[in-house]
Amino acid sequence: MPIIGPVKRKDLIKYLRLLGFEGPYSGGKHQFMMRKQLRITIPNPHVSDISSGADIPRDQWEKL
Repeated sequence: MPIIGPVKRKDLIKYLRLLGFEGPYSGGKHQFMMRKQLRITIPNPHVSDISSGADIPRDQWEKL
């Protein structure tokens, strides 16, 4: 399966919300998003895009 390319932080948050995540919430050094018991740390704002490291199938990601 091809690798998912970089994404803007704003878009990452939007896509995670479409997958049922809530947040982002403040906590520690980074914000995070929650879906049931799953907690995902969101990188702090950057000048460049964020590379993907999530275990979300590409076909599901592209449907967002």
